Amino acid sequence: MEELIRLDHEVFLFLNNLGTPAWDGFWRAISNKFTGIPLYILLIYLLYRNFGWKNTVLSVLVIALLITSTDQLANLFKDGFQRLRPCRQEGIMEQARFVAVRCGSYGYFSAHASNSMGVAVFLILLFRGIYKKWIYLILLWPLLASYSRIYLGVHYPADILTGMTIGGILGYIYYLFHLFLRKKFRV
Repeated sequence: MEELIRLDHEVFLFLNNLGTPAWDGFWRAISNKFTGIPLYILLIYLLYRNFGWKNTVLSVLVIALLITSTDQLANLFKDGFQRLRPCRQEGIMEQARFVAVRCGSYGYFSAHASNSMGVAVFLILLFRGIYKKWIYLILLWPLLASYSRIYLGVHYPADILTGMTIGGILGYIYYLFHLFLRKKFRV
């Protein structure tokens, strides 16, 4: 276990120190929850265009539940594991570039990674027969959001990988739940 933690720290420091002040604003923007609003508006429009207003409302409600679940599960893990973020970890924070606006106490696992991957998996499954080439664009968002957390100095790679994995699993489960609701309520 100690070897995995050491490797996680080394990979974090390598990736984090690739950053430069010229890119700091870009990665802060990627990590900001409001930056995705134009993308979310586009996705809601595409839901409406392809599935109608009832299914769009149902999809948005299921996505809201998905985000709430991934977010609260991340909080439970953070409180349970109490793994310090890199920006709080002695021996790491002195070597890292911390460019985030703020730094919470605990970081295992990343809610940003979990939320964005969960929504991406849900939408990919929903749109897979309609927008086959958009799958890559939809996947780009969680990858950028996740890397931004390392770049900003607030998450280790293991925090990101765990968050993305849990988000992906929950995205699939909520997609199945969405199908069940559509069938039950004939939406």
